[in-house]
Amino acid sequence: MINVFVLQNGRLNQVPIETRADLEQVAPVWVDLTDPTDDERAWVKNIYGVTLPGEDEVKDIEASARYYEAENGDLHLRTDFLIEEDAGPSRTVTVAFILARDMLFSVHTDDLPVFRLVRMRARSRPGSIEDYKDVLLDLYATDAEYSADALEGIYQNLEGVSGRVLQKEFTDQDAAAALNSIAQEEDLNGRIRRNMMDTRRAVSFLMRGRLLNAEQFEEARQILRDIESLDGHTSFLFDKINFLMDATVGFININQNKIIKIFSVASVAFLPPTLIASIYGMNFKILPELQWDWGYPFAIVLMVATAITPFWYFRRRGWLK
Repeated sequence: MINVFVLQNGRLNQVPIETRADLEQVAPVWVDLTDPTDDERAWVKNIYGVTLPGEDEVKDIEASARYYEAENGDLHLRTDFLIEEDAGPSRTVTVAFILARDMLFSVHTDDLPVFRLVRMRARSRPGSIEDYKDVLLDLYATDAEYSADALEGIYQNLEGVSGRVLQKEFTDQDAAAALNSIAQEEDLNGRIRRNMMDTRRAVSFLMRGRLLNAEQFEEARQILRDIESLDGHTSFLFDKINFLMDATVGFININQNKIIKIFSVASVAFLPPTLIASIYGMNFKILPELQWDWGYPFAIVLMVATAITPFWYFRRRGWLK
């Protein structure tokens, strides 16, 4: 899919593109390609002289491949954006940005919520975007806002987990559910922190390149300050996640210790009956009780009494609670 946006009266408006002729007739400020076809890649290359990177090139993690200026002067950036999905775990999508011919080109495999939000805001806020660099900075600023909202969601979910962990009755099933929730929130928090680090590198690269005017440079500095504050919040969430993880594992150990304690008490309680049974199982000719009519019932009663007595004593001392 190819989405083309032009500036009209201070607004970012989308122009429908169906054929190559449609693309040749517009002067876009932003060309956004979502999982582009070979034909769409060829249109961009033939019309604007811009070669779009392949999927393998986009995913390269080396700094020299993620932020660089090509020989023809085109500026290339690779930035990760977050996608939260209700049906599954969160994930990141790498976007390739190319700044060329006073236009912004973006290539990615999935439609991103940050991009949808920027398009919606640009239509409703005239004058917020003046050129292609404003579009890129707005994407980075919106990405920081989206990450902040995601962090608030993590905190709320962790509060729910905390309430379950600290409840009076905490079963092994509750512990398993808590550990699953904690692991998911830790994964999302880690992805957000990694994305913010990646965005910081991209914005810093733009600032060092002296491509931004004074107003854009200040906006970039504000984005970096927002990212710095998000870093502190992710650290706080990591501490909370570690606390809940330790508390959950601690309760699991307590429940296991209760089970082990019951087996330990049972083994100690059955030691006296075992001793008595062993004595009466000896193959000696002279055992006084062998001649008793009530010798067998006496041994049974004696074994039951010696088994009950330790349980009564342990319960009185509170060791079975």
